[in-house]
Amino acid sequence: MPELGPGVYAPRDFNAAVAFIDRHVQEGRGERVAVIDDYGATTYAGLLEQVNCAGNALRGLGLRQESRVAMIMQDSVLFPAVFWGAIKAGIIPIPLNTLLHTHDYSSILADSRAQVVIVSESLLTEVRPALAGQRCLDTLVVDGTPGAGEHTLSDLMAAAEPALEAAPTTADDVAFWLYSSGSTGTPKGVLHLHRHLGATAELYARGVLGIEPDDVIFSAAKLFFAYGLGNGMTFPFAVGATAVYLAGRPTPEAVMDVMRRQQPTIYGGVPTLYAAILADEANSRDTGSQRLRRCLSAGEALPREVGERWQARFGAEILDGVGSTEMLHIFLSNRPGAVRYGTSGEPVPGYQVRLADEQGHDVAVNEVGELLVNGPSACMAYWNRRDKSLDTFEGRWTRTGDKYYRDDDGYYHYCGRTDDMFKVSGQWVSPFEVESALIGHDQVLEAAVVPCETDDELIKPKAFVVLKQGGHGDAQLVEDLQHFVKDRITPVKYPRWIEFIDELPKTATGKIQRFKLRART
Repeated sequence: MPELGPGVYAPRDFNAAVAFIDRHVQEGRGERVAVIDDYGATTYAGLLEQVNCAGNALRGLGLRQESRVAMIMQDSVLFPAVFWGAIKAGIIPIPLNTLLHTHDYSSILADSRAQVVIVSESLLTEVRPALAGQRCLDTLVVDGTPGAGEHTLSDLMAAAEPALEAAPTTADDVAFWLYSSGSTGTPKGVLHLHRHLGATAELYARGVLGIEPDDVIFSAAKLFFAYGLGNGMTFPFAVGATAVYLAGRPTPEAVMDVMRRQQPTIYGGVPTLYAAILADEANSRDTGSQRLRRCLSAGEALPREVGERWQARFGAEILDGVGSTEMLHIFLSNRPGAVRYGTSGEPVPGYQVRLADEQGHDVAVNEVGELLVNGPSACMAYWNRRDKSLDTFEGRWTRTGDKYYRDDDGYYHYCGRTDDMFKVSGQWVSPFEVESALIGHDQVLEAAVVPCETDDELIKPKAFVVLKQGGHGDAQLVEDLQHFVKDRITPVKYPRWIEFIDELPKTATGKIQRFKLRART
């Protein structure tokens, strides 16, 4: 039997939708609230009916087992209806980033060969031009008001039968695809199996996060990528808890409004958003939910100062961790009651990690190496990227591309991406170390550090800095920041140049796209 975690197995014949959706109604939890979105609350019984209708609607469009449907949808109850409805019908859903541009959608739709695409009405301006010339795409379905001759999701679901027999899938069938964030280039199709959803729920959601049926979880991280998909669907639906969705952009104001109105017990965000909420001087005393008991963070490493300030204000720990699209969710994390801000914590039980040098040998404690991970949620492969698959997946081990060191207590410290690290005067420089020092300054909101050549062709750090509202970047502040960094880390690592910019280039997951900054040096 396929293993989900230590001592936990999935049956060979397994459909993830039955385990995450049908089961709650079968076991008498149908009246519990599953989702609260911008339009109201939906129970597990109501969600099951929508899942069944969505699955039947997709079959009615001619999709059969292993066909693909692309989802370019805002967060609402219709997202899980389509996602789990497709999985239950044996059809493969492919959630796509809602913040992409036309040329991105054109490329990904061609790569995925999806036959149907479901698009939220507000996103049609970017998506509709990308449909031209798609050889495999048959049907556009609009969540909202369609154009002439186009299908509406609501009409298709209303006409569909509310009962659906699950497709005869196995735990090792491909259940869904995700596309990597593209922080270092072109997004790649990542293939995940039915059993991977259960593995992340068992190992991280139950084992580390400690989610319970009475929890209300709000994830500012969106459902279309791995971190948000786990927070907003897999984890609450694993235990019969409630998920809260926000369709619009997760600005500090919007997030705090949801926190006040819905009073979540668990909140999932990214470091950028945690920092932005703390920097909002107008609402500096607003603590949002009075029920908040736990927070989680991923996407980028959480600076120590941000974690400490958040806990002091909100009274809830942030469990900072690292995950990836390839591993589906977090596999290295801080634990409740044992948080050490400035670190990514320890391996999630059920996962193994190792740090290797350039020759593939394990490094010693306190030495920097590339992080590799072995666990039961590792993706099957990259779609149509054989060479990249061979470079990333080595037997049971997945190369993350992240540089870390492990301290004497077994905590892992993030240093940067493998291709972001560089040497200055013979010493390795971790961009994250310099960035964390800069963020400690009371005028700095965000920072990114990249290598830059001097006139003598020597490599030195350059910092791109975003100031807090009202900040003024001038020569005096540059000098102040340079001295500030020298006082906190090894002086040779201080930024020789500092450029003030309005915002850092990022992926939708909050990861800084340093390759775009390197191109500006």
